[in-house]
Amino acid sequence: MKTFSKTALISTALVLGLQVPGFATSRDPGLPNSSVTPGATNPLVTQSNIHSTICVSGYTKTIRPPESYTYKLKYTQLDSGYNYKGNTSTSNYEEDHLVPLEVGGNPASVKNLWPEPWLVTWNAGKKDQLENKMHSLVCSGAISLVAAQKVFMTNWIAGYQKYIQ
Repeated sequence: MKTFSKTALISTALVLGLQVPGFATSRDPGLPNSSVTPGATNPLVTQSNIHSTICVSGYTKTIRPPESYTYKLKYTQLDSGYNYKGNTSTSNYEEDHLVPLEVGGNPASVKNLWPEPWLVTWNAGKKDQLENKMHSLVCSGAISLVAAQKVFMTNWIAGYQKYIQ
């Protein structure tokens, strides 16, 4: 059986963006690991059809994946190291779409879903505020769909600081 040094295991975990007790990562805990969760868009939502898709009240309910799918995914992601300071209690996370459904995020792609922590400064509640703001801006024509999606795919915290604060 092949053995690995502690340093090699920690280095691998940090490269993968996993939380290693006692070691800090440069990624804010409110942001997903971009190599695991880069975000994904819904190819059925385009700038030309936003007024018949995302801008229709109740649209997201029609495409949201079932809780049985997202809960199982959240549990698996937390168990595999996608957690904050070793906390794997599912109630402390919201399985969230990095690119929100409200701005054309992919509903079921694992590249767009991640366990977003509640017990950090930049938590799910703050991201929800930004989601609502970006949805409003897209539907009013103040910002393009692609520009709104990019806010989430790059750094939603920076987007919050620009559009909410």
